[in-house]
Amino acid sequence: MESLACVIHNKMDLRIEKVLLGALGETQVSVRVLAGGICGSDLHYYLDGGFGTVRIKEPMILGHEVSGTVEALGSEVTKVNIGDHISLNPSHPCGHCTFCKSGQQQHCLDMWFYGSAMRVPHSQGAFRERLITEEFQCEPVGDSVSFGEAACAEPLAVSLHAVNQAGTLMGKNVLVTGSGPIGALVIAAARYAGAAEVVATDLHAAALKKAAEMGATRVVNVSVEPGLKKEEFLSDKGYFDVAFECTGASPVLRAVIPVVKPRGTIVQVGLTGDVSLPINGLVGKEISLVGTHRCNSEFPLAVRLIREGKINVKPIITATLPFERAVEAFDLARNRKAQMKVQLSFKDLCPEWLIYQTEYISS
Repeated sequence: MESLACVIHNKMDLRIEKVLLGALGETQVSVRVLAGGICGSDLHYYLDGGFGTVRIKEPMILGHEVSGTVEALGSEVTKVNIGDHISLNPSHPCGHCTFCKSGQQQHCLDMWFYGSAMRVPHSQGAFRERLITEEFQCEPVGDSVSFGEAACAEPLAVSLHAVNQAGTLMGKNVLVTGSGPIGALVIAAARYAGAAEVVATDLHAAALKKAAEMGATRVVNVSVEPGLKKEEFLSDKGYFDVAFECTGASPVLRAVIPVVKPRGTIVQVGLTGDVSLPINGLVGKEISLVGTHRCNSEFPLAVRLIREGKINVKPIITATLPFERAVEAFDLARNRKAQMKVQLSFKDLCPEWLIYQTEYISS
């Protein structure tokens, strides 16, 4: 059986092509994909052919933020039923390496992750009409939320994992630098975790508007304001108990250190290259600088929080296009000043399909 898919061949070379669906195994589920969110890594493959040393070496289906319905079940599947609405966990750890056995599956030594060129052959992604997946990757999301919301489970899980890296946030002052999709979801996750104040920064007014919708108590436009150089943030050796650095920009990380309190924590969320840091500032204030990588047990929690309405992900979805217009969608998503999360719809296409876009154009 064949399925249409969004296949990247090289930089700026994205095509809609037919791919084989494959046979259904005993522990597997056949899924009709209905919504998929374009992630920053998808954009890197499209715009640059990869990121860092990771490069596209063969045609690869993109996408890892998806949701859909169950169409068929393997003989041993018990977790889901035909017709269930599900979010798909893109991680397929081996289950038997040292890290998997210790409950750290996000560091699996033989991980297959949807739409990743980190290994050869590449791990094919989920931007396709149908796919075969493992039962454990399926998380029922219920019928009360849209497929677009359900497709936000993975980035929300990543944000929940980042928040977990900081320890308790109850009653604390929190800084989030960079209010893109992940930054916005980190804001929501921090508020859910009990943060008393969440200050969000960004270069664009539109992103900060979304940050406020996601729960930021204060926003700072660093393109027109002093930003982290405000005296209230610098006095008494710092204002924030915890900072989540979501930009991946070296100057931003350097600027965060002076505004974090002694014995505070900086969680580095955004990816970057080599950076130089004022180590004396870290040492002198005994600041903990920790990383965060993907997610693990947070995925079911993310689905539950969306399903129960405890975290509203709708504000970050700013545009939805039919997947046959994937190139247009990727070109739209590259405009970070005007877009937050652009999604693809894999529903049955009709000639009258028009772009759906919320109000999110920067002034």
